[in-house]
Amino acid sequence: MFKISVPDMMCENCVKRITNALNEAELKFSVELESKTVTIDGCQHCLKTALNELEDLGFTPEVQA
Repeated sequence: MFKISVPDMMCENCVKRITNALNEAELKFSVELESKTVTIDGCQHCLKTALNELEDLGFTPEVQA
């Protein structure tokens, strides 16, 4: 599992856009608005896909250690 910080996720609309994009990419994930994080359940390739999707939406994702 990988945790991605998405500091510019501000509202439920952001959550909806992220959820739609990651569903379309067929990833297993959870989105938490309160902590501004996305958790990816998968491999390194899944993480890279998620980061690319988030960047394409205009977010600035950072992988948390």
